[in-house]
Amino acid sequence: MPAPNRAAPSRKPDPSRRALLSAAGALALSPALSRAQEKFPSRPIEFVVPWGAGGGADQLARRTGKLLEAELKVSLPVLNIAGATGNTGTAKLLSAPADGYTICVLIGDTLATLAGGKGRWKLPDITPLGVMIRQPSGLFVKNDAKWKNFAELLADARTHELKVGVTGFGSVDEILVNQMNAKGYKFRVVPFAAPGERYTSVLGGHADIVIEQAGDVRSFLANGQMRPVVFFADQPQTGYAQIPLAKDSGFTLVISQFRAIVVRAGTDPKHVATLSAAIEKAAHTDDFRQYLSDELAFADSYIPADKASAFLKTELERIEANMPGKS
Repeated sequence: MPAPNRAAPSRKPDPSRRALLSAAGALALSPALSRAQEKFPSRPIEFVVPWGAGGGADQLARRTGKLLEAELKVSLPVLNIAGATGNTGTAKLLSAPADGYTICVLIGDTLATLAGGKGRWKLPDITPLGVMIRQPSGLFVKNDAKWKNFAELLADARTHELKVGVTGFGSVDEILVNQMNAKGYKFRVVPFAAPGERYTSVLGGHADIVIEQAGDVRSFLANGQMRPVVFFADQPQTGYAQIPLAKDSGFTLVISQFRAIVVRAGTDPKHVATLSAAIEKAAHTDDFRQYLSDELAFADSYIPADKASAFLKTELERIEANMPGKS
């Protein structure tokens, strides 16, 4: 008699079990999908200013930040981190996640610290979102200073050491001073990371001269506390046509101060595009145009993201070409 077939009966697929497994898989994937599809920005964006409160970089961040908040619908709290000619604050940006939730002001003085490859970071480490403002730098003295003009100041600096308040070591300010010293003058840099200290250094006698932009010290100019003696520019400074240009005295470095907004390299291109578009809209508002006018800046200061990288590269090359020792 043949043995009975003891094979276990085949199980039919259980639709409810399959649905349960599918649901479980969907739940497991949902956080990742949610993150991938998350609207940007969906939370506050930290706006790092690598300088003290009250200076030009700080003013730019606060003025632009308000315009960006209206466009992006999130807050942009400003975080001031001064030190090392702007590099301490820049390090904060470069140590943050490359997610677009940290942006930073970059100015010409910080860029200058990269000259000759000596910086703590490199240009490819950042992605510019736009150059916002460009202004000529100048030498400013206390209104009742003994020098009536730039020629008298230079004559004095031939035989007497004069102290110059600057943003920091390695800055464009220091390069300007070194360039003058290379021609036999006696200037000594005195760095002040805090803008307020730099402005008042010349008023309190801690420095004889300060290198600044006219717009940044306009209140001191308007109140008769300071006056310019020379500008490092190709064209006369708006409102100060009578003030000479340094190039007419043989000083070739006429690079204007600039302030840009940057993000860490490697940030999602879509996030970069969102931020850049918002910044471009802000730059074309009447409010921002008025800001440029108030700061005595170039009317065409703004350089969009797609051209900003080339601008920074060219500026760095110009700084290096004009450093003392270069022909």
